Amino acid sequence: MRWRTILIQYCFLLVTCLRSALEAVPIDIDKTKVKNTQPVDSAKIEPPDTGLYYDEYLKQVIDVLETDNHFREKLQKADIEEIKSGRLSKELDLVSHHVRTKLDELKRQEVARLRMLIKAKLDSLQDTGIDHHALLKQFDHLNHMNPDKFESTDLDMLIKAATSDLEHYDKTRHEEFKKYEMMKEHERREYLKTLNEEKRKEEESKFEEMKKKHENHPKVNHPGSKDQLKEVWEETDGLDPNDFDPKTFFKLHDVNNDGFLDEQELEALFTKELEKVYDPKNEEDDMVEMEEERLRMREHVMNEVDANKDRLVTLEEFLKATEKKEFLEPDSWETLDQQQFFTEEELKEYENLISLQENELKKKADELQKQKEELQRQHDQLEAQKLEYHQVVQQMEQKKLQEIPPSGPGGESKLPHI
Repeated sequence: MRWRTILIQYCFLLVTCLRSALEAVPIDIDKTKVKNTQPVDSAKIEPPDTGLYYDEYLKQVIDVLETDNHFREKLQKADIEEIKSGRLSKELDLVSHHVRTKLDELKRQEVARLRMLIKAKLDSLQDTGIDHHALLKQFDHLNHMNPDKFESTDLDMLIKAATSDLEHYDKTRHEEFKKYEMMKEHERREYLKTLNEEKRKEEESKFEEMKKKHENHPKVNHPGSKDQLKEVWEETDGLDPNDFDPKTFFKLHDVNNDGFLDEQELEALFTKELEKVYDPKNEEDDMVEMEEERLRMREHVMNEVDANKDRLVTLEEFLKATEKKEFLEPDSWETLDQQQFFTEEELKEYENLISLQENELKKKADELQKQKEELQRQHDQLEAQKLEYHQVVQQMEQKKLQEIPPSGPGGESKLPHI
């Protein structure tokens, strides 16, 4: 299992990608002192995958809307609340006919894709009666009542669906990680049950040894603190720690030069800290746990710095955070090896769920085995009938040949004349 570490809300990206030229603060940096500095061509930067099942549709709608000058102008002046509330969606009525035609086509393609997915799912369940109109109701990112036209309702629904889904995405990732840890512990305990007492003690001792080995790592700096950022400044950027400057730091790590630190750019700041705890070469270090740690760090910094909760950090928000006591004198950071992911009660409940699922799968496997055996029986029966039919045909051919009288040299029959 490998979690994606990129998650940016597209409804907010709509604003930021257009405002970047207006709001980015020019800062002079001596980049001759910075290691591995690459020029960034903002036009070539691809938007990250949101992880949504309608991600491609979302990207295409945004690309088309940005081609309309009127909509771009309104977007530059819009705030986050105006976008989320749906007021901006009303501006769709004023876009050009060419843009509306493209949006209509995108919607028809998306509806066709969803219908194909529905059909494939129902075909697998051998359900022949398909009511596409009723089943399209389950998708809340478009208006299914009008499958041919892209309206302001569609834009409103798309923005609200993406906002809601992305806001719950981190929570879902935490839940999946918890399940992963419980499954790992469940499998460990099940394996121990298969061993004799001596082997079991050896495995338990090895487990505790690996655990201690993993916990024996350098101190992890508090994410977002001055010490943590200065370490990045020195070791990643190759700059003198005595010259640490928050404005310059912000500009250096605003990789796409849009005037914001997004979630991807923030998570990149924690790589050095994570490398203190996790090494893919070490058996005791779990890379799935590393991605969970990265997520926790990013969430913590966002909660501390992102004042308007738009999942983007402006220079102003960043500089205000550097004035706080937490930036200069942070509490110690508790890594995952100091956390308890689940209780015994939760593990037991999860194991009961697994048991139910395994029983259900076994039941289905037994049913499939019976179906296989029945199909094999029918196959054998058909093969036997086929063989029997073939033998009958051969016998009839032989009998027919025996009944035909032999011919003479000139082809005349050798039957005796009466």
